[in-house]
Amino acid sequence: MTATPHAMLTIENGLLFDGRSSQPVPRSVHLANGDIVGLGGDAPADAEVIDAEGRLIVPGLIDAHFHAYGIGLDLLQIEATPMSYVASVAAGRLSRALNRGFTTVRDVAGGDLGLSRALAEGLIAGPRYLFAGRALTQTGGHGDPRPGDLDLCCGSSHVAEVVDGVDDLRRAVRERFRTGADLIKVFASGGVVSPTDPLRLCQYSAEELRAVCDEADRRRSYVAAHAYSPEAITHAVTNGVRSVEHGNLLDEPTAALMAERGAYLVPTLIAYRAMADRGEELGLPEVSRLKNQEVLEAGIGSIEIATRHGVPVGFGTDLMGALEDEQLHEFRVRSAAQSAGEMLVAATATNAALIGRPELGVIEPSTPADLVMFDVNPLDAVDALWTSPRTVIRGGVVVAGPDRPSGPGRRGPR
Repeated sequence: MTATPHAMLTIENGLLFDGRSSQPVPRSVHLANGDIVGLGGDAPADAEVIDAEGRLIVPGLIDAHFHAYGIGLDLLQIEATPMSYVASVAAGRLSRALNRGFTTVRDVAGGDLGLSRALAEGLIAGPRYLFAGRALTQTGGHGDPRPGDLDLCCGSSHVAEVVDGVDDLRRAVRERFRTGADLIKVFASGGVVSPTDPLRLCQYSAEELRAVCDEADRRRSYVAAHAYSPEAITHAVTNGVRSVEHGNLLDEPTAALMAERGAYLVPTLIAYRAMADRGEELGLPEVSRLKNQEVLEAGIGSIEIATRHGVPVGFGTDLMGALEDEQLHEFRVRSAAQSAGEMLVAATATNAALIGRPELGVIEPSTPADLVMFDVNPLDAVDALWTSPRTVIRGGVVVAGPDRPSGPGRRGPR
């Protein structure tokens, strides 16, 4: 159960850094009723106080490619597992993500209104939660879990649904919005863990993608597309997709197109590093390990190419099953191409703009009191992003870490 926000909580002596800051600013921050209510000045007499002792404070981290229902690496096994069990495992995955500092996640294949409601009502602890519901896949596409040599009908679906044809896709998109989805997810190319689709080839026809994007646009939402290759990314973006997931094989002309169309890139490099390191022991088939190697080697280059062309680069992890404990190591992998400050902006302000919640990416009055305070400053030592102990505040409540309010007007020990 989540706690009730304190009437007033002040964090003193902190260094504030967000997507609008060029450098951290020494300033106190005042929280009440789940929001930031003021910056600077002394704590009110009735406030509970945390002494940050010079530590870096950033907006709550956002994982823009999360899978609450991604409880394993075998897609067919996930879809065949009773939903009650999948949801129970999902609750733990969400709680652990919050403890790592991710106060918001965007679930881009799975999730539903029931899970969202349980989080909102405090029945389970976790981040702010935006979900796409079941991702849309063509027959034999990345989200179709059926091996080609088995005669199977996948009757239930937790993370993806096979939908073909313009009319059926329009109906599916409308149903997702009816049941609370924040965005729509499609698979626009092959993938690593799917059994029958080549990695680079485009999926869905132009007419099908345009129909999905048209429905989302009229709902004032957007479409995220799984896509690796330049041809698949081009296919997705020219037909209306706003958020390109993965994009490992991105090239210069395609990055220029993305920038022209205002599309975002959400890399998920840790997923490939983790599957390369641990996939075999977790039963990842050889065909998937070979596909994984291809995208792993190109991933860092995609961030560099996108940045050169002015494509907004967000932050995601895409970790399935036991690999979820690698979530913070997306920072480690990306540190080969980005500074700590650039990665923090990606995981806060850029992601907040992408998901349509810009107030989650700044530290300003009248914005949600979601904050992370690092014991070791990542701007001084980049590895602090994945190694430093941290205090996590979600909606004005300290939910993880060593700091607890010490009572009205008093400084609390670290």
